[in-house]
Amino acid sequence: MNNWREWRKQRRSELMALRGALPENDYYCWNTAITESLKCGFPWLQKVAVGFCWPHRGEYDPRLMMDFILMHGGVVALPEVVGKHEPLKFRQWWREAPMKMGAYGIPVPDNTPLVSVEAMIIPMVGFDQRGFRLGYGSGYFDRTLVSILPQPVAIGVAFEIARLPDLHPQPHDVPMNFVVTEAGIYRTAQNGLVPVSPAECAKVNYPN
Repeated sequence: MNNWREWRKQRRSELMALRGALPENDYYCWNTAITESLKCGFPWLQKVAVGFCWPHRGEYDPRLMMDFILMHGGVVALPEVVGKHEPLKFRQWWREAPMKMGAYGIPVPDNTPLVSVEAMIIPMVGFDQRGFRLGYGSGYFDRTLVSILPQPVAIGVAFEIARLPDLHPQPHDVPMNFVVTEAGIYRTAQNGLVPVSPAECAKVNYPN
């Protein structure tokens, strides 16, 4: 696809409009379902440093999941933009952490300790049948995932209304390892997204 940037721009606008028009009850129910799948399917998140994103423009709100991880002794961190074409850095977050306004008007921790994340819960504007993610177009997460060794486990989160047949991935695009929606958990495989039960997912002790 030669005009993939314009195509993605159009899909992004359409999907964000769909998400923005969600009834409040649907948003709450779908948000709760994703949180429960993360709790039950990924118990190992309680034992590693987890990067997440402050909810923005109707995205899945992961803060209750982060509270759950913190309650069980885990470490969570929010991304900080340090340069337009640089990977993100992650700073430790907790409910009482000092915050400041960061890039794009999104809150970030104010000079809390830097964290090396082993997993990321990444919001998706859209996603396709192969686990590729449509973001806001800046490429921060793709750059960040390939800059960290070993590469963190990437768990993309979105509502089912964001599913697309094909995002026409480019060489710089990095697929998610898992996609979690209100319908359940999907593992990325060679033949596309494969549904996996929370119990089955929980048996695998990622990222080890």
